[in-house]
Amino acid sequence: MDLKHLRTFAAVAREGNLTRAAEHLHLTQPALSLQLKNFQDSLDLTLFARSAQGLAPNADGRALLPAALRVLDAMEDFQRAISALRDTVQGELRMGTILDPEFLRLGATLQYLMEHYPKIRPTLRHGMSGSVGRQVRAGELDVGFFLGPAGGTGGPPLLDVLPLATFTYYVVAPKGWGAQVAGRGWQDIAALPWIWTPPDSVHHRLLAARFDALGVTPNAVAQVDQEASMLDLVRSGVGLSLVRDSIALRESQANGLLLLPGLAIQAELSFITQATRRADPLVAAAFTAVRAAFG
Repeated sequence: MDLKHLRTFAAVAREGNLTRAAEHLHLTQPALSLQLKNFQDSLDLTLFARSAQGLAPNADGRALLPAALRVLDAMEDFQRAISALRDTVQGELRMGTILDPEFLRLGATLQYLMEHYPKIRPTLRHGMSGSVGRQVRAGELDVGFFLGPAGGTGGPPLLDVLPLATFTYYVVAPKGWGAQVAGRGWQDIAALPWIWTPPDSVHHRLLAARFDALGVTPNAVAQVDQEASMLDLVRSGVGLSLVRDSIALRESQANGLLLLPGLAIQAELSFITQATRRADPLVAAAFTAVRAAFG
């Protein structure tokens, strides 16, 4: 059975007139009349009776009309479902994360994705920002959070960067080191003991750039790859470190660590992807969600 015959049957039944039904279906009247005849012949039934007003379903037509309308409604539902699948962004979104979820507003980002793009499946990979940046460039991650100097994401391939927040990293010293650090500049404090971090760490990249510019080598007495370990060593009096502003202020109040306000570096949190992928629906959805999370 051809669906166009069902549409013809329903249109004639609704309009009660061949001319109006043909206009509704964008057919000529002879073409519509032929379709209606073929439909009735295929059923071996007469479905309409002529009246002064035009055509009206007879008893057989009235009996079949509800079933025909259900078939047509079901087909429209099916077409809408197909369109929804074509129009809805779907697939796995590989996202690189860094630091703590609260700092990234990760919960708000994922909630937005779930509400607005329910067919996206986020896969989170946690690491240091240098590693995340490298994986985004290599295409191993679709998007990722990145920490570094403002505008410090240079290098091939070109990245599309969404700046999210600018903040400050302070040099912090153990409690009781006031005399050792008072009045000292970057060149002077390089000789003091430092808690160092791996190259992928934002602490390493920020400090290395600062000391390299001065032509000095810091006195690294230990290397750690976790912020919690770094802070514990500073509290224990092992050496200096670089700490994000909110954490530095908290540690100063709670544990007496010394902030060196004159020794601070500006950094930027951003969201990145390969520039050639910015128009990808998955990537565009992720950028929309992050932008909404950060207001």
